[in-house]
Amino acid sequence: MENIRFETPITVKGDPAGTPLLLRSAKEASAFLLNNWSGKKSPKHRAALQACSDAISGEKPAMAARRAFVAAAREASIFINDKD
Repeated sequence: MENIRFETPITVKGDPAGTPLLLRSAKEASAFLLNNWSGKKSPKHRAALQACSDAISGEKPAMAARRAFVAAAREASIFINDKD
């Protein structure tokens, strides 16, 4: 799938200090899940990783990755918002 960008970016706490970080695509969300995730590696975290991978490979739409990432971020209390 060529367009793996999210229609609406997601803002999360990017570090322990709560610095906002804007994620615009499944690739950015996947990198965050792998490299910057401060929460538990729960089933929602694993589902978000899989959804991002599926979006990057073109198997599923970016919106599915976005939904899964938001669910995991809410569970980990790092979600800030999903508005521009």
